[in-house]
Amino acid sequence: MQDLELSLPAAGITDESMTDLSTVADLTLLHRMSSGDEEAFTALYRRRQGGIYRFALQMSGSEAIAEDVTQEVFLLLIREKSAYDPSRGSVQSFLYGVARNHVLRALERNREGQLEEEVEPSDQGSCDALTNLTREEALEAVRQAVLALPTHYREVVVLCDLEEMDYAGAAGALGCSIGTIRSRLHRARGLLTSKLRADPARCI
Repeated sequence: MQDLELSLPAAGITDESMTDLSTVADLTLLHRMSSGDEEAFTALYRRRQGGIYRFALQMSGSEAIAEDVTQEVFLLLIREKSAYDPSRGSVQSFLYGVARNHVLRALERNREGQLEEEVEPSDQGSCDALTNLTREEALEAVRQAVLALPTHYREVVVLCDLEEMDYAGAAGALGCSIGTIRSRLHRARGLLTSKLRADPARCI
């Protein structure tokens, strides 16, 4: 397991050979990979890496950070087999919690400067003179509005609204109560609505 390459998680394993693991629970896959089952690791990676990457990208606005965070999350599963505590929530919540910690550290390192790489560099600083935003521009405006939220509001929006995680899962990932998730999400949605209404026709 120590030599497993995360950059090629499916090396030597066809989609057909993974079929039997597609419906296996995360916790079972985690137990199997802890015993040296690389196919179980690959199945868990394929199932969860996309969501972890999107979460890190939407939280940071940086593809470089998102890639690093995603790799670090799954390296942790290899290096620290006992890191996950089932009594504290689901495997999914645990993975998002680890990702969150890495993202926050990355943002702290970059707090005095610009992010290393914007989500869409070609759109950086551009202000479209058209009266109606295209769908792509509207989505970019939303992304930038989310990035502008304070971190504790941004993470609940990303988890609950963008990744469609339930309140219990988000609470497990963020280490807070369900009531706190509801309260932060309500406030965050209000801030997003105000921001988008204030700047409807220009880049945020």
